[in-house]
Amino acid sequence: MESRIAELRDKEIINISDGCRFGYVGDVEVDLETGRVKALIVPGRLRFFGLFGREEDQVFPWESVRRFGEDIILVEAEEARRSRRE
Repeated sequence: MESRIAELRDKEIINISDGCRFGYVGDVEVDLETGRVKALIVPGRLRFFGLFGREEDQVFPWESVRRFGEDIILVEAEEARRSRRE
């Protein structure tokens, strides 16, 4: 299966165990030395129409990805971690 990283932005990340929806992929973390994807990142939600910034991003390590669908990516959310915006 071939795909482009840009196509990941059209996919929603969903927890495989309870169906919780986290949002759409906003970024991808890549190891430049090996060329492998390390994590998928969902941007944090806006707080009060964006006036108070955003919540923390949610980072899903590549190991937590279980299945790719046409419109969704299923993950095991227990392995997800949050990342502070830099």
